Amino acid sequence: MDLEACEHYRKQSYRNRCHILTAQGVEALSFPVVHEEGLWTGPITRVRVDYSTPWVLRTERALETAYEQSPFFLYYKDGLFGILERGIPTLWDLDLTLIRQIALWLGLPLHFRPTESFVADAPDDLRGIHPKHPCPGAPDMGKPYYQVFAQKYGFQKDLSILDLLFCEGPEATSYLLP
Repeated sequence: MDLEACEHYRKQSYRNRCHILTAQGVEALSFPVVHEEGLWTGPITRVRVDYSTPWVLRTERALETAYEQSPFFLYYKDGLFGILERGIPTLWDLDLTLIRQIALWLGLPLHFRPTESFVADAPDDLRGIHPKHPCPGAPDMGKPYYQVFAQKYGFQKDLSILDLLFCEGPEATSYLLP
């Protein structure tokens, strides 16, 4: 599977954020990035994660609070937190490490190849999916599954894969595949 390594960083995109369901409703988590002279120039592979704030600790606490009652959180927690605590310097490498680990947990044999030049309008291109704007070509992943706060908020779709993983564990794969 090709991953676009030559695009420019898009702020406020899923490249550095996700949504989880908490006792207060849907919450956005994000990995802050270093602002290079107020701009993000060059390919996404060079965007650096900003570790000058305690975002890793805040993210871990938010995940613990939201998912400590989920059936599989304790099973995946150490592996996930271990990745976050490594201090991986670039957003590209952090995202790729997380994607590979989640694919491994799901038992999905995914192999990623970074592109060597920018590919515009690639087949099955989902780069346009954005947290603030629906993407007409995005797959509908709204099939309900158990969620910790569903009694309070109903089923919430478009959450992080972590929500599905923590709530469904090994069964998450069958939810994703047709």
